[in-house]
Amino acid sequence: MSNPSASGAPIKAHSHREIMIIMSGLMTGLLLAALDQTIVSTALKTIVVDLNGLNEYTWVVTAYLLTSTASTPLYGKISDLYGRRVVFQFAILTFLLGSLLAGLSQNMAELIATRALQGVGAGGLMALTFVIIGDVVPPRERGKYQGYFGAVWGLSSVAGPLLGGFFSDRNQILGITGWRWIFYINLPFGILALIITSAVLHIPKVKREHSIDYLGALLLVIAVTATLLAIAVYGPENGWTDARTVGYLLVGGVLSVLFVLWEGKAKEPILPMTLFQNHTFTLTSILGAVIGAGLFGAIIMLPLYLQIVKVNTATTAGLKLIPLMLGIVSASIFSGKRITTTGKYKKFPVIGTATMTVGILLMTTLTRSTPYWQLSIYAIIVGAGLGLSMQTIVIALQNSVDFRDMGVATSANTFFRSLGSVFGSAIFGAVLNNRLAQYMNNGFTELAKTNPSAMAGVNLNPKGITSIISNPEKYAPAVHNTAMDAYVNAFHIVFYSAAPITALGFIIALSLRELPLRTSHDYAQAREEVAGEAIG
Repeated sequence: MSNPSASGAPIKAHSHREIMIIMSGLMTGLLLAALDQTIVSTALKTIVVDLNGLNEYTWVVTAYLLTSTASTPLYGKISDLYGRRVVFQFAILTFLLGSLLAGLSQNMAELIATRALQGVGAGGLMALTFVIIGDVVPPRERGKYQGYFGAVWGLSSVAGPLLGGFFSDRNQILGITGWRWIFYINLPFGILALIITSAVLHIPKVKREHSIDYLGALLLVIAVTATLLAIAVYGPENGWTDARTVGYLLVGGVLSVLFVLWEGKAKEPILPMTLFQNHTFTLTSILGAVIGAGLFGAIIMLPLYLQIVKVNTATTAGLKLIPLMLGIVSASIFSGKRITTTGKYKKFPVIGTATMTVGILLMTTLTRSTPYWQLSIYAIIVGAGLGLSMQTIVIALQNSVDFRDMGVATSANTFFRSLGSVFGSAIFGAVLNNRLAQYMNNGFTELAKTNPSAMAGVNLNPKGITSIISNPEKYAPAVHNTAMDAYVNAFHIVFYSAAPITALGFIIALSLRELPLRTSHDYAQAREEVAGEAIG
C-alpha cells in the first residue's frame, strides 16, 4: 500500500533488504557517536603529556558530553520540521569536521573546542538513528531489528577503551602520532555512513507551516549546560557546596523552570509539554534515565574495579567487559524477536530492570580474590537486564505517540537517557570518592595503631595513595592490603547505592500500559493523516 506525501510522492513500505542497508548506515553513525563517549578515556594520559594540558584534561571528555547531551532534543524537533535525511547528514558532517580538527589539534584549547564540535554532531547521530528507524519500520516489526542496536551499544562499551588504549600506546602509525588516530579513524566510517544514507535513505518530508522556537532552544541549551557543568565538573572537582557548583545548579534550575513555562505557550515548542500528558512518554523518559545510569555505572565502575583491585591494564579491563556486551546483545536480540512474534513488550523492561537490580546486588559480593568467571556471570546478568530494557522502551514510546511527534519524542527519550548517564556517573563517582576517603582514613588509622612500623614513610595525600596502588612493592604488604580493602568496600557501597535506582525502574516498568503495536497498515494510515493535515 502506498500513500501520497505532502509533495505528492508515494510513501511506500521498505523491503527487508532496504531496511538492512539503511540500518548499516545508521548503525555506523551510532557506533561512532557511542565510541567517542569512551574511547578518549584510556588515551587521556598520553594526550595530556603530548599537549601539556594536565589542568584541562577533564574537559576533553566533558566538552563532548555537554554538547552531545544539550543538542539531542533539538535534533528531533528540527528533523520533524525539515526532514530526517538532511538533518542526519548535517550531524554526520559536523561530527566528521570535529573529528578531523580534533586530530589536528596542537594544544588543549583546540582539542576541547573540537571535541565540543564533535559532540554537536554526536547528539544528532544518537537521537536521529532511533527516529529514522521509527519512520521506516512499524513498531510491530521493529523488535527483530533492535538487537542490532543493542550490539552497537555493547560493542562500543568494549571497543572504546580497547581502541583508545591501542592507539595511545603507539608513538606513530603511518607517520602520525598514535593518539590522533582516535579521531581520524572516524573519517572513513563517517563517510561510508554519509554515502549509504545519501543513496538509500529516502523518507518523504511532510511540508507544513512552522516557526523555530529560538528562545526555547536557547533556554534548553543553557539550562542543560549549566546543570551538567555543576554535576559532571565542578561538583566532583570542588565539592557540592562550592560556590561555582551551587551557582551553576541554581542557574540550571531557574532556566529549566523558565524553559518549561515558555514551552507551554510557544507556537512550535522544542519539547512540547503536552507530551508529558502521554502516560507512556513520561514513564519511558524516567526509565531511559534509569537505564542510562545503570549502563554508564557498569561501564565506569567495572573497569575501575578490574584496573585497581585486580591490577589489569586498561586494555585488558576493556577486554574483560566482553561478557557485559554479550549479555546486552543476546538479550536485546531475544526480546526483539519475541516482541515481533507476540506483539507484547511490557514484560521485557519489567524483567530487565529486575535482572539489572539482581546483577548489581551480586556485584556487592566482589572481593580482591573473586575469580573472573564469577565476575563474568554478574556482568552478563547486568548486560542482559540492559538488553531486555534499552530498546524495548523506545518501541513502547514510538508506538504511543502521534506520527507527527515521532522525532521530538524519540530524541527526548535519548536526551533523558543521556542525562541519566551523566547524573548516574556523577552520583556513583561522588559515592565512591566519599566512601573511599572514609575507608582509607579508618583503615590507615587502625593500621597505625596495630602496626606502626609499616606506616613509616607512608604519605596519605592523593599522590601517596596513587603510589601505594601503582607501586605496591615499595610498601609493606599491610599498607597495600589496607588500600585495596578500602577500594573494595567503597565499590560495595557504590553498587548498594545503584540498586535502589534500578529497583525504581522496575516499579516504573510495572506501571507501563501495554498498547497494541501498530502494524504496517496502521503506519501507512498515520503517514497519510499527517500528510493530509499538512496539505489541508
